Amino acid sequence: MNNADLADKIAAIAEVTKADAKKIIDGVFGAIAEAAAAGDEISLSGFGKFKVKVSPAREGRNPSTGETIQIAASRKLTFAPAKAIKEKLNN
Repeated sequence: MNNADLADKIAAIAEVTKADAKKIIDGVFGAIAEAAAAGDEISLSGFGKFKVKVSPAREGRNPSTGETIQIAASRKLTFAPAKAIKEKLNN
């Protein structure tokens, strides 16, 4: 499913235009991205939690040369599904 498919589905469910559904979807994902960038945890009841995970700087190896390199610290967005979603996936 892509953004257009999701907008079509939301437009049908909410009985709004596809353009309005796209604005809603963009707003939701924009708000999630802003909260994640601020380091906040986003908890959506019945769906799951988005959390920011911090990976510290570390040493690694260049696979083609075997040379030791420094891998910079980074932040990643992780998702943990809610129990209801896990059940839907496994039934």
